[in-house]
Amino acid sequence: MAGKQLEHGINILWSLLLVACGGLSTTLPSASPAPFTGRHRSVLIDTDMAADDWMAILYLLRRPEISVEAISVTGVGMAHCDPGTRNALGLGTLAGRKPIPIACGRETPLKGSHTFPASWRQGADNLFGLSLPEGSSTDLGQNAVELLTSVIQASPQKVVLLALGPLTNVAEALQHTPSLAAHLEMIYVMGGAIDVPGNIAVSDVGIENNLAEWNIYADPYAANVVLQSGAPVTLVPLDATNHTPVTTSFYERIKNNHSSAEATFVFDVLTEIYDSIESGGYYFWDPLAAAILTDESLASFQTMNLAVVEEEGPESGRTQPVKDGASVRVAVSADGQRFEQLFLEALNSQAP
Repeated sequence: MAGKQLEHGINILWSLLLVACGGLSTTLPSASPAPFTGRHRSVLIDTDMAADDWMAILYLLRRPEISVEAISVTGVGMAHCDPGTRNALGLGTLAGRKPIPIACGRETPLKGSHTFPASWRQGADNLFGLSLPEGSSTDLGQNAVELLTSVIQASPQKVVLLALGPLTNVAEALQHTPSLAAHLEMIYVMGGAIDVPGNIAVSDVGIENNLAEWNIYADPYAANVVLQSGAPVTLVPLDATNHTPVTTSFYERIKNNHSSAEATFVFDVLTEIYDSIESGGYYFWDPLAAAILTDESLASFQTMNLAVVEEEGPESGRTQPVKDGASVRVAVSADGQRFEQLFLEALNSQAP
């Protein structure tokens, strides 16, 4: 990123992004690594490589029971394909993992023309001016849809898919090969807003929409394809992530406790967006979804029949309960204190 003035401007935009109703979490004692006792899972990550995606990916790479089999990048979200792929490779290298297959998909929605603001995308592309080690290429000559399809089909067991951005890649894969749905243990989706305000209008980018959340808004049609695919879906919407704001007290905790390269990088990211944290406008959106994947006791759930509004207008991208909607398990609340502890413990744990 060129210059502190531009960084400050992008930070202010981030502070406006997704401002929703969330309380502050109570300060906890410094985390100390705890042994993991859960079951091993094979995970695919579909990501738009925003700052909260970086944190979620590093969290999973630090979890010894999680095997990240591939990362698919969607160019429809925050980062563009080339920098998004490069930054994903760098995260894998930072975490000391063997090369992970990574590929990008299309840079336009399956339908419509919604897009994230250019200045936000610049910040994601440029890592807010930070740097990552150069990653080893794992180019298999596949795009994101082909990568998702081949990994899911080749797995001897059902896999878990974590979707952290617009659902374009996932929807396209399920459309092309509908049988993939039967090979997925669960799709965890960070997206939507059910009984809380959305985060489009409050982002102050000139879009009058108080009901949609950005990931779903970017490609509403793709979201409906995924919900209606027959694959089991757990949605982690703003209803849950509002319970996990990034607070100044958490910032002080990680400032005093970042003993690994991954924790240090997360601390550096949070330092770059500290204005957003101080204003109360930044949340652990994607890290919460990743943490719920590893420990579902962090959240409470309700099953709802949901559909996404695809038509243009002030409700475009709205995720709403409807009588004939797809059956979806929805995280409706989360334990912010336990999440903070789990997240910090994982970042500072011994490398898996």
